[in-house]
Amino acid sequence: MNPNVEKDVARLKQMTVAELKTRYAELFGEPTRAGHKAWLFKRLAWRLQALAEGDLSERARQRARELACEADLRLSPPRQRTTGSPGLRSLLSSASPSSDDRLPPAGTVLVRKYKGEAHQVKVLPDGFAYRGETYDSLSAVAEAITGSHCNGFLFFRLGKKEANS
Repeated sequence: MNPNVEKDVARLKQMTVAELKTRYAELFGEPTRAGHKAWLFKRLAWRLQALAEGDLSERARQRARELACEADLRLSPPRQRTTGSPGLRSLLSSASPSSDDRLPPAGTVLVRKYKGEAHQVKVLPDGFAYRGETYDSLSAVAEAITGSHCNGFLFFRLGKKEANS
């Protein structure tokens, strides 16, 4: 790393949050609402280094765009937690997985080939059976298969039912 950049980064470590916010506005040309010292430090250190030694190459930027397009993105906001009466909460929590119109009826076996192996999941009235275990959601099953969190409906390719025309 450039010795001048090292000195600037060392100065950042000594700054208060207010001073980091001021420096952020200087380097980025806009104020920040962030107040997390560690985040501000990392962002400013990156910017100082990028200005001194050059930013990401166009190839790296293109690859980042490709990865972002392939990522599973949340298309709807998370459900609001109910703070109402206990009766309403128990009614919502007792809803069965089959209440989603993307799911086939209980007893159906979903098959998904992943990394050369076929995975079979049975739809139960109150969950999903996979390799002798019962899971509450398809996402939990998908996570057990892949080792990372992913949308169960997307993983098993269960989308909205299309009208036949």
